[in-house]
Parts: sequence; structure tokens; C-alpha cells
Amino acid sequence: MALKVLKPGLLTTVQDLGRPGYFHLGIPMGGAMDRMALRAANLLVGNDEGAAALEAVFVGPELEFTADGTIAVTGGEIPVKIDGEEQPCWTALAVKAGQKLSFGFLTSGARIYIAISGGIDTPPHLGSRSTYAIGALGGVEGRAVAAGDELPVGTSEKAVAPGTSVPEEMRRKPGTPTELRVLPGLYWHRITDAAQNGFFEDEWKVAPEADRMGYRFKGGRPLEFIDREQPFGAGSDPSNIVDSCYPYGSIQVPGGTEPIVLHRDAVSGGGYFMIGTVISADMDLIGQLQPHMPVRFVPVDMDGALAARAERRTAMDRIRKELAGE
Repeated sequence: MALKVLKPGLLTTVQDLGRPGYFHLGIPMGGAMDRMALRAANLLVGNDEGAAALEAVFVGPELEFTADGTIAVTGGEIPVKIDGEEQPCWTALAVKAGQKLSFGFLTSGARIYIAISGGIDTPPHLGSRSTYAIGALGGVEGRAVAAGDELPVGTSEKAVAPGTSVPEEMRRKPGTPTELRVLPGLYWHRITDAAQNGFFEDEWKVAPEADRMGYRFKGGRPLEFIDREQPFGAGSDPSNIVDSCYPYGSIQVPGGTEPIVLHRDAVSGGGYFMIGTVISADMDLIGQLQPHMPVRFVPVDMDGALAARAERRTAMDRIRKELAGE
């Protein structure tokens, strides 16, 4: 079986849960920007949670099926259409050979995940099918899908009853404003007390420069730096440092003006200081933020970050049990 790409949408790529283990070599883990949505989509069609699916940004693709199967669309809310007839999101949908999948306009969120029973079966690279376009790894020749592509699909071993769905209350969506919890970082001491307070007091907005590498935010007050003599190799700007490693979720503030949260395809190190790190439990939310959406950064300590991670695991367990009929 294969999926025929009739129209690729704005930026549609093959993604799974990524390729951990190579960050020290400069190759990011990558994978789905909204991992919970990917996992849920795969569960709805009977796949392993980490199976490869399609991630589409803002505009969905148009696809044709060459065999019968089951699909599910999760993530942002968008009208799902099979042969022009609207279908629900977050629901297992039966499809027949020759039918076409298309989409209306996105109503909330920024990314959708399209899973199909059997999973996308493009060749893995370094243990993952995720597309890392900068390194030309994974997916379809290391790039976004294009019209005319035929995406191979694996064999499904588990059937899911059409109509099975993830309840509305289990679908996590960004708030207004969206709160992103932050653990202050190694360079927190580099800014003044007033700047520390202002960073958390101000309301920021998602800038148009938002992609798989990182999200930029605008609208808050510029940071004030504590005076120091820049070390050799750090550059003259106070936001510059001698190169350091960047964990996922790191918040750079080049020039002290516009924070950038590094995401799935971000580089592994560089010369900008980091004000802190968005906790892992909130990284999925960032992938669903549209430009100009309001955001507030909220401080947490390590205990709070670990508690939030445990809560996200519990939420995913609830979805698993719901779809298993437990």
C-alpha cells in the first residue's frame, strides 16, 4: 500500500518520535513537534506509538489511498474530509482504496498529525524515519513531501474500530495566553533582578519566525545585563558567551531583546547565553502556537518540572486506557 500525494500542503513531513543518541554529534533528536498528538494518532489506528506519520503545518495535504485502511488526524483542530465529506479529528476513520483525504482551514493549533494503519514506511536513517531537512535525513529523501510522491505504508497487525476517539477533555490545547513553564538556567545570574522579574511579568507574542528549529517571541521588555568584562572568545555583545551546549527547550535571547525557544531540529550548541529552559511537559504546546498568539513564561523549580512531567505521563496513560477500553 502507498499514499499518493496529490497536494503537499504548506510543509508536510514524515515524523516519528525522533533519533535520540546523536546530539553530541550535532544531529538533533528531531521528530514530532507535538509528541502527544503523534502518539494518540498512532494509537487510534493500531500502530506502535512511535510509528512514522505525517506532520503538516497550517495547511493540510491532499492524499489518495491505494488500499483500505484506517487513519486518524490529531493535533490542531481542522476539518477532515474523505471524498469531500467532513469527518471528526482525533477519531479512527475507515478509508477505502481510491478515496481522497483533504482538509479545510485550520481552526486552532498549528500542526496536525496524520497517522495511517501500518505507519509510513520510508527508509529509516540512524534509527528514525523523521525528516531532518537541514541534514537531508529521513522522510522522503530528507525533504518535505511533494506532489507526485508515493509514500510506502507498512502492514497493520492491529485493528481499531472506526469511530474510536480521544475524548475532548484529554486533548491538550494552548490557552490564551499560553503559559510556558521555565526552569531558570546557568546564565540566569547574567541579567539584573529587574530583568528577571520583567521576563516573567511581561506578555510575549509568537513571532512569524517560528519553525522546527525554534520559536521567536516579541513584545516584552529588553533584558538588562549585569556589567562584566567579556571573556576571550565571547564576542562584544553581553548576550554572547563562549560556546555552550543547548538542551532542548533552551531560551536564547540574542542581544537581550527577543527570546528564542529551541525546538526539535535546533542546533546542539552555540554562543548565545540561555536565560532558562522550557520544561519538557510544555514543549508540545509550543508546536501548536500560531504567530501572534500571546504567551507568558512562568517560573518553576526542578521539583515543579518533574511533577509536570509525571502529570504528562499520567495524561498519556489515560489516553492509552481510554482507547484500550479499560
